[in-house]
Amino acid sequence: MTEWALWACLPFLAAALFTDIRWMRIPNWITVPALIAGGAIQFVVKGWQGLIFSLCGAGAGFLLLLIMYFVGAVGAGDVKLFAGIGAWTGVLFTVQVIVYSVLLGAIIGWIILLFRKEAGRRVRSMISRTAGFLMLRNMGMFPERNSSELLRFPFMLAVFPGFICAYLYF
Repeated sequence: MTEWALWACLPFLAAALFTDIRWMRIPNWITVPALIAGGAIQFVVKGWQGLIFSLCGAGAGFLLLLIMYFVGAVGAGDVKLFAGIGAWTGVLFTVQVIVYSVLLGAIIGWIILLFRKEAGRRVRSMISRTAGFLMLRNMGMFPERNSSELLRFPFMLAVFPGFICAYLYF
């Protein structure tokens, strides 16, 4: 991967950061062009090897975030955006961005909980649910939660600095 691909990916990330903070969503008019442009430019610059590099990166970003989507950790826009990031930057860098983003997201989540003074209630609730599951009281694989119980914040608040951290490591 070359450094130009990282810089070329930044406008898409900046647009996604803006829309995610403003409306808590990342629209297709950002994610689809990121995916197509990443693949096309990699193909133009490196030929078939670049296209394979791009497809593998897009697949890795998409599949890893799709797992997080099914768990309820991210939205569909985040999944498509990471496919676009992968198309530009390849598998290794995309996985590094995911790791940094998840770690930073956990830190942001704990900070939000501490400022809301909800940490104690949420930890007690988590322990209660875990105990209920272990005692076979709730046989459901994914216990239902109401939307007010979930902690939500724009994941791009973690992705953008995660991208920067991966770049600095790169």
